[in-house]
Amino acid sequence: MSISDCTVRPPIARHGRFVAAIVIDSLGTGVFVPVSMLYFLATTSLTLVQIGAALTTAGLLALPAGPLVGGLVDRYGAKPVLQAANLAQALGFAGYLVVGQTWQIAICAWLNSAGRAVFFSCYGVTVTALAAPGQRERWFGLLGSVRNLGYALGGLLSAVAVTVGTHGAYAAIVVVNALSYVAAFVLMRAVPNVRPEAGQDAAGGWGRVLRDRRYLSLVAHQLCFAVSLFALNIAIPVYAVDVLGLPGWTAGAVFTLNTLMVGFGQGIVVGWLSGRIRSRVLVAGHACFAAGYLLFLAADRVAAPALAVGVVLLGAGSYTFGEILGGPITSTVAAESAPDALRGRYLALNQLAVTVAGAVAPAALSGLLFNGAASIWLTLVGVSVLGATLATTIGKVVPAAQSRIGGVQPADLHA
Repeated sequence: MSISDCTVRPPIARHGRFVAAIVIDSLGTGVFVPVSMLYFLATTSLTLVQIGAALTTAGLLALPAGPLVGGLVDRYGAKPVLQAANLAQALGFAGYLVVGQTWQIAICAWLNSAGRAVFFSCYGVTVTALAAPGQRERWFGLLGSVRNLGYALGGLLSAVAVTVGTHGAYAAIVVVNALSYVAAFVLMRAVPNVRPEAGQDAAGGWGRVLRDRRYLSLVAHQLCFAVSLFALNIAIPVYAVDVLGLPGWTAGAVFTLNTLMVGFGQGIVVGWLSGRIRSRVLVAGHACFAAGYLLFLAADRVAAPALAVGVVLLGAGSYTFGEILGGPITSTVAAESAPDALRGRYLALNQLAVTVAGAVAPAALSGLLFNGAASIWLTLVGVSVLGATLATTIGKVVPAAQSRIGGVQPADLHA
C-alpha cells in the first residue's frame, strides 16, 4: 500500500465554506499587497515617505491586537473573533477609497493590520478543532497551499490593474478586497464555533502561558522560522536584481517557483512525510533554508549571468522546500501543544512571534543586504542553525514535536 493510500484526506467537503473563506481572503490580499504603495501614490498627493510612515505606524500599533484577543477566543470561541477580523478588514479597505491624509491611511491600515493579526491568532484554533488528530498537518498544509495560490492569482489580477493604470482600476482593487472580506464573513457563519468544553481548566490565564517554558521554546523556534519566511519578499528579489544585476524577470521567476511549489507540492510532501518524527522534519526544513542561503551567496561569485540565474533559482527551490517542510508542522505543533481551555492565548503568543518578525525583518534584512551578500546570507544561515537547534530542543521537551506526522497526537503536555 502506498503512503498516499494510508493517509487520511482532510474532509474538505464537510468544511468547504471554511476553506472557501480562506481562499477568498487570500485572493483579496494577493490583489492588494503587491500594489499597496502604488495605490496610495496614485490616489493621494502624499509622498512615498509619508505613506511608508503611515503604514509602518499602523503595523506597530497593531502588534498587541493578537494577544489581546486571545482571552476572547478562549471565552467566546474563535468564530465570532474571526468574523470580527473580517469586518475590521472590510471596513479598513473601504476606508482606503476616501483617504487623503497620512493619519487617515494610518487608521485604515491599522484596522487591516490588526484584523489580520487577530485572524491568524485564532485561525489555528478553528483548524485544530475541525481537523481530527492525525489530519492536522494535512489541513494546515492544504490551507497553506490554497492561501499561496490565492495570493498568486490575486497578484496576477493586480498586475492587470497596474497595466491599466487608471484611478478606476486601482479603486477596483480596493473594492474587490473589501468585498472579499465581506464574503469571508458570510461564509464563516457556517463554521462551527470552537469553544472550550465546560469545566476545562483555564486558571492562570496569561500568567500560565508566559510561565510555560516548553511552549516559549516553541515560540522562539517560530520566530526563527518566520524570519526566514520574510526573506522571500524582502531580501531575495532585491538581491537578485539590484545586487547581482540579473534581469528583472528573475524576481518574478523566484516568486512563481515558490508559489507553484507550495501551492501544488505541499500537500503531496506532507503525505510523503507521514510517519516521520515532527521535530526531525523541522530540522530538515531549516537545513533546506540554509542550503538556499548558501546558494544565494554562491551566486555572487558566478560571473556568467545565465549561470547566476540558475544558481538563484536552485537556491529558491531549496529555500521553498524549507517552507514546505516546516510550515504545516510548526502550525500543528503549536496548536497541539496548547491546552484546550487556553488555546486562544497560546496561539496568540505564537502568532505574535510571526508579527514581530514581520515588523523587524524589513529594516534588519535591508540593513544586512546593504552591508553585502556575505552579511545577509551568513546571518540567515545562523538563524537557520539556531532554528534547527531549537527544533531539536522542542523535540526533546514538547510531546507534540516528538510524535509522528499523521499519527494521533501524544498526551497533552499540560495534562
